[in-house]
Amino acid sequence: MSVVDPPIAEKHALWEDALALPTGALMMSFGLFLLDQIGGVSGGLAGVAILGSYVTGASFGLIFFLINVPFYWLAVRRMGWTFTVKTLISVTLVSVFTSVHGLYLDVSDVNPVYGAVFAGLSIGVGMLIIFRHGASAGGFGILAAWLQETRGWRAGYVQGSLDLVVVIASLALVPFPILLCSILGAVLLNLTLAINHRPGRYFG
Repeated sequence: MSVVDPPIAEKHALWEDALALPTGALMMSFGLFLLDQIGGVSGGLAGVAILGSYVTGASFGLIFFLINVPFYWLAVRRMGWTFTVKTLISVTLVSVFTSVHGLYLDVSDVNPVYGAVFAGLSIGVGMLIIFRHGASAGGFGILAAWLQETRGWRAGYVQGSLDLVVVIASLALVPFPILLCSILGAVLLNLTLAINHRPGRYFG
């Protein structure tokens, strides 16, 4: 009886990362753009940044970039410089791209349920792409990726728990029907990660 050697993970080439990170950031930013259009909220630091933009009037991109800065310390210490640089690139691109969509697309009349569902799936797929190329979407994503790498905890479940805290905190600022739509989007986001991003399942 022959023994089949387990597949060996082959690292992505630099050019693959150079295409994947902007693609993931574009998907994420489009989902966040949709949430902003329906007045919804996301989980994680993205959700914190959305709420901050509602309160202060400052742009989401600026707030999202700034509140991610402290998490790079954890990224450098626990995940290394390559992970940190890729994450910094991803966060910067998400911050920039969220300000670009509105220049070319008007979705001000989007149905809140449709917008939240598509936003959750778009953000989830974007984060999945970024995770699989050795980076994170910043903030809680750094913590989720580190816990998956070091403890074996699924990133989707970790992210989901933190997302729930942020969504509950948004009760004071977001109308309840929109909040329900946002929760639906957050569930789909985290299911996308939990189903598709498991330790040992993906090679490459």
